[in-house]
Amino acid sequence: MKKEYVLALCIAGLMAACKGKHDADLIVRNAVIYTVDSAFSTAQAMAIKDGKILELGTDANIMNAYVAPEIVNADGKTIYPGFIDAHAHFVSYGESLFQVDLTGSGSFAEVVARVQQFVAKHPNEPWIRGRGWDQNKFPGKQYPTNAQLNELFPKTPVVLERVDGHAVIANAKALALAGIQPNQQLNGGAIETVNGVLTGILIDNAVNLVQSVIPYPSKDQFERWLLAAQAKCFEQGLTTIAECGISYKAVDKIDSLQKEDKLQMRLYVMLTDSKENYDHYLPKGPYKTDRLFVNGFKVYADGALGSRGACLLQPYSDKPGWFGFLLEPKSHYDSVAALLVNTPFQMCTHAIGDSANREILNVYNKYLKGKNDKRWRIEHAQIVNENDFNLFGSASVIPSVQPTHGTSDMYWAGDRLGAQRLKGGYAYQQLLQQNGWLPLGTDFPVEDISPFKTFLAAVFRQDAKQYPAGGFQMENALTREQTIRGMTIWAAKAGFLEKEVGSLEPGKKADFIMLDTDLMKVNAVKVLDTKVLATYSGGKKVFGN
Repeated sequence: MKKEYVLALCIAGLMAACKGKHDADLIVRNAVIYTVDSAFSTAQAMAIKDGKILELGTDANIMNAYVAPEIVNADGKTIYPGFIDAHAHFVSYGESLFQVDLTGSGSFAEVVARVQQFVAKHPNEPWIRGRGWDQNKFPGKQYPTNAQLNELFPKTPVVLERVDGHAVIANAKALALAGIQPNQQLNGGAIETVNGVLTGILIDNAVNLVQSVIPYPSKDQFERWLLAAQAKCFEQGLTTIAECGISYKAVDKIDSLQKEDKLQMRLYVMLTDSKENYDHYLPKGPYKTDRLFVNGFKVYADGALGSRGACLLQPYSDKPGWFGFLLEPKSHYDSVAALLVNTPFQMCTHAIGDSANREILNVYNKYLKGKNDKRWRIEHAQIVNENDFNLFGSASVIPSVQPTHGTSDMYWAGDRLGAQRLKGGYAYQQLLQQNGWLPLGTDFPVEDISPFKTFLAAVFRQDAKQYPAGGFQMENALTREQTIRGMTIWAAKAGFLEKEVGSLEPGKKADFIMLDTDLMKVNAVKVLDTKVLATYSGGKKVFGN
């Protein structure tokens, strides 16, 4: 009886203490919370309810004002808004997790060996596919041929994508299924033929010829891809991804998985530049749910610098007389801009070379007619002529850049461009000044998924080998604050999501991550040692113990 009386007193005391407090689902306390609000302010604690942030403040303020069934003591760890990748290929990344990983191969012999190892483990695959090779890492830096693949796999089609996705090497079986012939010509692409024989190298639009005959994935395959990609993203602290270029059919599958609550990743989607996508979406406009926003169309101006498909104003320094090429006639980009300018959809155009960037910037300026809030984007904005930077600001064009492209390409970009032209490459600080904000991404699986490599490349302009010692073209390095903003609120703004995610403020979704390192203080050597301790999406833990 005495124990019951004491228990009753305790309960009464707790009720009295909690009287006047507001209910929350989760309180996070004893943290260093970078809110990434307009002042880049910090807080110590925050209260969350129904997946959204109620309030931030000191431990005392939050604990005195709220009661919650779950309280997380962060032990002084750092909390940031969930990272947002402003340019990635979520579906392709998931698919790549079930293919041959060719990343970092130092020779084509190593590529072939990895394919053989994969086939030994997966002997019944109807198509052998892989991704990640880069001839710039091979001795001689020349494209390989498919002779070995033809010999080893005469009856099974093999398609191996270059790291940037703008070239493949395919074996004779795959080429035959696609109906590709020696010396075949097409616009915006190349089919390499030597002495009347197909080498298997297909560049840019030629890649589509073989990809079009690869069977479309089943619902189960698609689900496995996306759930695997999601797990990797949450592990890296990524809570929102800009998916750059998929079909409306893939969008429907994503929407279904999200509605089944299997897929919790937030996605901003750009549709590929195709008639079927325009016909499907333009009449009804953008599509929006809690986790999905279809609001853009992805157009391709040119190819990649590494495969010499980027369109340049002057010839390649290492291939005299070769300028690269546009993937479509100039009239195509004009017609797409004319089609989209009177809709809410964003036009988001891949442009690598200085000629491609100039062409798209001129088209954008023609239709946007000065400052605006359409947020049309140029994806990559990689090599820009010194006379063209102002064309971003004059029409409020958003350069969406990927810092690790600079640190990957720096080993050979000078060979392609020459020293003077290289100065207009990977010029993030110059691009930032045009509009005052700059979204950052990785372009995974073209580059590594790690946002910490993005941070290292943007701030210190170094790669994972800490090369070069002084940083690559440091005049275009971003500050730590600019980089964090680029990975959070500016990435959100690039997809019209800044009122929902990208910063930790009252009323916004409670997407946040806890790190073991403070990126605002860590030195370059330790950046890549950073670990994500926990990832929360909508106030629910999706990664961490």
